[in-house]
Amino acid sequence: MAPPKSAQELSIGDEPTPRYIVQQSSFGPMDSSPPLTLIPTIYISLLFSSSSPSSIQELQKLNSWGCFQAIDHGISDSYLDRVRGITKQLYALPIEEKKKYSRANDEAEGWGGDLIVSRKQVIDWSDRLTLKILPEDERRLNLWPQGPTDFREILNDYAMKMKSILDLLIKAIAKSLDLEDNCLLNQFGDWAVLSARINFYPPCPRPDQVLGLKTRSDRSGMTVLLQDKDVEGLQVLKDDQWFKVPIIPYALFINVGDQMQIMSNGIIKSPVHRAVTNPEKQRISVAVATKPEEEREIGPADGLIDEKRPRLYRNVKNYAAINFECFQKGNVAIDTVKI
Repeated sequence: MAPPKSAQELSIGDEPTPRYIVQQSSFGPMDSSPPLTLIPTIYISLLFSSSSPSSIQELQKLNSWGCFQAIDHGISDSYLDRVRGITKQLYALPIEEKKKYSRANDEAEGWGGDLIVSRKQVIDWSDRLTLKILPEDERRLNLWPQGPTDFREILNDYAMKMKSILDLLIKAIAKSLDLEDNCLLNQFGDWAVLSARINFYPPCPRPDQVLGLKTRSDRSGMTVLLQDKDVEGLQVLKDDQWFKVPIIPYALFINVGDQMQIMSNGIIKSPVHRAVTNPEKQRISVAVATKPEEEREIGPADGLIDEKRPRLYRNVKNYAAINFECFQKGNVAIDTVKI
């Protein structure tokens, strides 16, 4: 099945083709201007400071939305701007240059748009570069662009910084649930997968009909997103209402994935989210996600199962594959692993 024109190619004077048009959604209308909400903001340094009221308050915030803005993370503003800058340089390369790193039709890694599995599939108005970072011996360096000159170095360094933050936050979530600090992190295994996805959303003439990212929850354990500093687009569904995620220029947006929802026995929910398009401005973001080893079995932590709260999910392996298959069929993956 031949891939359609990329969003970037279509944005140069063409209207979105029917394959990009969102016809119906059970998650409410395509409103590009829902209310702005105060998604929790968390000071990372307070999470393990002590049992003081401020620390307890920060820990409680981890579980309220399934997502939050992380500040006080120890990464300089200038460094985050450098990551954004290298991303914009990547997308400014000629399309033919980027196509040298195109993903195969049946694979997720590489440069391109959605993986096409159906002629009826609605396609995201975005182009992206998806790369596996860890395990290191599984990196496919032929898909890592050689330009801009320092792209590989910066991506590797940034991803490793994000892994440290994600590991810390997974421990903090365990602490917030009164579990041993490494209880959840141990489920990821010694060879947990770390991947990066660099997203580019070109201007779209039909923001009322086209999404940059279709409505979904993440199939990861946890994801950290560096948002565009100037252009909004991310929205989160809470209590059947959509809310805009505000831009805090040097915060890191963190959201829990389905696999963490399983490990927490449903106490922490993986938020449903989407990205809308903008008729005039391009938007970028950089996501780094961690998930357990593909063949490692995960399930609800024993300490979160009792007579008052029975086990909600069965143990699963390679949940990401389950999620992908369900998503393409319009099914909710997390519901398929409920007991």
